[in-house]
Amino acid sequence: MIALCLFGGMLSGLATPPGAWYASLQKPSWQPPPWIFGPVWTVLYLMIGVSGWLLWSRRSAPGGRVAIAMFLGQLGLNFAWTPVFFGLHAMGAAFAVITVLWVAILATVVAAWRLRRAASLLLLPYLAWVGFAAVLNLTLWGMNGSGISPD
Repeated sequence: MIALCLFGGMLSGLATPPGAWYASLQKPSWQPPPWIFGPVWTVLYLMIGVSGWLLWSRRSAPGGRVAIAMFLGQLGLNFAWTPVFFGLHAMGAAFAVITVLWVAILATVVAAWRLRRAASLLLLPYLAWVGFAAVLNLTLWGMNGSGISPD
């Protein structure tokens, strides 16, 4: 699970880097510097991977298979956001993906709590970061021609 998370995140990022399009966007003053995203996501993917491994170890328990399916579903949404946002430049569609992703992470946190509390707790920083990223996604969309006011 750890390798899946790290490799999937790396592959998604390498396949669709931010590039010139992203550099040309208007950005809010509170956006973190670009160099922070790599280290933050590396730590988060490690935590997500450990969480997935803990859930996998309880897959035979009642609710285990559902929790694993939810975990894999949110991970798929996570990997989908980068190509939608950076590859397709579709900030509105990316906001829809990240909103569903946030809900999927929250559902996974709840399902994991019943199986392995450590697995659930390991997902909380990820939930918070994705929430922040959703606000950033919406703000960028608003600042760059969506018709949505960022205020």
